[in-house]
Amino acid sequence: MKKALLLFLPGLVLFSCQSKNDSSMPLKYPETSRVDTVDTYFGTPVADPYRWLEDDRSPETEDWVSRQNELTFSYLDNIPFREALKNRLETLWNYEKLGTPFREGDYTYFYKNDGLQNQSVVYRKKGEGEAEVFLDPNTFSEDGTTSLAGLSFTRDGSLAAYSVSEGGSDWRKIIVIDAVSREIVEDTLVDVKFSGVSWKGNEGFYYSSYDKPDGSELSAKTDQHKVYYHKLGTPQQADQLVFGGRPEEKHRYVFGGVTEDERYLVLSASNTTSGNKLFLQDLKTPGAPIVPILDHEDSDSYVIENAGSRLYIVTNLEAPNQKIVTVDAANPGPENWVDFIPETEHVLSPGTGGGYFFAEYMVDALSKVLQYDYEGNLVREVALPGPGSASGFSGKKEEKELYFSFTNYKTPGSSYRFDVETGEYELYWKPEIDFNPDDYESKQVFYTSADGTRIPMMITHKKGLALNGRNPAILYGYGGFNVSLTPGFSTTNAIWLEQGGIYAVPNLRGGGEYGKKWHDAGTKMNKQNVFDDFIAAAEYLIAEGYTSPEYLAVRGGSNGGLLVGAVMTQRPDLMKVALPAVGVLDMLRYHTFTAGAGWSYDYGTSGDSPEMFEYLKGYSPLHNIEEGVAYPATLITTADHDDRVVPAHSFKFAATLQEKHQGANPVLIRIETNAGHGAGTPISKTIEQTADIFGFTLFNMGYESLPNQAVLKDFKE
Repeated sequence: MKKALLLFLPGLVLFSCQSKNDSSMPLKYPETSRVDTVDTYFGTPVADPYRWLEDDRSPETEDWVSRQNELTFSYLDNIPFREALKNRLETLWNYEKLGTPFREGDYTYFYKNDGLQNQSVVYRKKGEGEAEVFLDPNTFSEDGTTSLAGLSFTRDGSLAAYSVSEGGSDWRKIIVIDAVSREIVEDTLVDVKFSGVSWKGNEGFYYSSYDKPDGSELSAKTDQHKVYYHKLGTPQQADQLVFGGRPEEKHRYVFGGVTEDERYLVLSASNTTSGNKLFLQDLKTPGAPIVPILDHEDSDSYVIENAGSRLYIVTNLEAPNQKIVTVDAANPGPENWVDFIPETEHVLSPGTGGGYFFAEYMVDALSKVLQYDYEGNLVREVALPGPGSASGFSGKKEEKELYFSFTNYKTPGSSYRFDVETGEYELYWKPEIDFNPDDYESKQVFYTSADGTRIPMMITHKKGLALNGRNPAILYGYGGFNVSLTPGFSTTNAIWLEQGGIYAVPNLRGGGEYGKKWHDAGTKMNKQNVFDDFIAAAEYLIAEGYTSPEYLAVRGGSNGGLLVGAVMTQRPDLMKVALPAVGVLDMLRYHTFTAGAGWSYDYGTSGDSPEMFEYLKGYSPLHNIEEGVAYPATLITTADHDDRVVPAHSFKFAATLQEKHQGANPVLIRIETNAGHGAGTPISKTIEQTADIFGFTLFNMGYESLPNQAVLKDFKE
């Protein structure tokens, strides 16, 4: 990163206490100094005047963050119903949340949150005994910003290793404890990133990490992932390098996992977020070599199970919707693969447990589950509680009771106990929440994108909604990295629905809802398809009378933040409010930060070719903000410890938008401190941020009081 000597002119922070409808005076933004940095791509110069904001360690950046937050919170503080939203969110959130149980050794473990605890607590009980606290992440730090990021037990349940994240960072620490006494048994491992913990007996475990970068650990590039073996009782410096680290064969993401019977170590290596090599090592044979199963990155493949030397591999090699194949470990190459559960027209996401395979399929983004035995015979279709998303159906081979959860956009997630032999299940736990799903409806529609592609979308709202074009609506999207948006209840969205809001989620290309072809249709030089799909979704909602441009907000995070940034710069007339969160907004430089180069499968990079550079520059949100255009009211959200999508993306986007935007719509950036990309964020911070986002949205749609005062009248100041 480059540093510049900067002269700051303190900006005058102005805010009118009148409602947005009564004031046409634009905000006075803090002045942001410009530098003369210019990059040249294939002979084309591109200015980057706010490059200095990439230095997350500089006092100048810290001062800029402080002044931007001062302006943002002075604005938010004057929204008359912001506190009422926060109070209602606290009330709505304050219900017991229980995770599905899992057995380790003599104990049954489960996660539980009493309601407003910043982090969920791990409990356990022995037989029918009383539950006791096993790990309480709320004690890790005073402000709740240190979270539990992973938990792994030895096969006999006697030892456990758990990882923690501080301030939301992807860098982790690993702590090993005696699971019975809960006492720490050795020194803490540090500087671990993008890793699980996979035990080999009780002697040690495999984990992954990068060398610590020379520059800022929150933004400097991390490019060479490695798998290590840690033997208990030895210093971390003595850990054995198992895989990776060769300069001639770089891998950005490497993971190692031991099969349930502890016979094999399975290794996955890749350079992007799509496609991986696959390797195997026989742990029962001392000195056994690591042998390739797949020596190319043309597919996404992983070993899901083994029965002795028989491997079961999930793959999309020549099967875009995925299938399961079997092969003997002695000759594991794809030329020897035999179909076990063949590919179908629907995308497969399998699990195992209780001596069975559970094939979950997405049928237009809704769950369907089939149960198979180890010979590939269909046992039954599991009759789910309704249309929505099912997850779980996994556990150890010997367990005869498994658990699964079920949810949709209007129904809070409930847990069920499932008998693997009979296929019968019973309700295990249902949340008691101050929200009645019977008052709402959620339906799936299909609309046509710009090129004629048929796109599904779920629309949720109160029953009896009038299609008069005046309903506040949030259009949420992602559209990338093979990620599927399936129906799920959100406490934060519940308050939006209470206020008469519409919540709409289209399944854009770039996602995984219809397999690899659907994913690839939204990558690289097909990325505009994703934006077109989102734009068409907005046009559908408007044409059908659900809402209108004056009452429409677009929202998305990470790759979804890119989506919002691209659509708001391409079609600023289409929405009233834009809410890009932790977004990838500088498409010419994203690959130079942390692990960003691994996203090139979806995006391509500005250095690939002149054509790829021009394509990226053509939609990069940062580079398509035009002078004098009236952009929608915009609240950019990011966090100072986000080391996945570094906050510099949001910083530079905000500075440029404030410089060039015309009109009274506010352009603000809310920068959370001591927080990261999202995982492990304390509940208190989530509630505050949600109240700010929804308050900003409704206020800029013209509301001077909340749409549904009946719900919130008891909480008004």
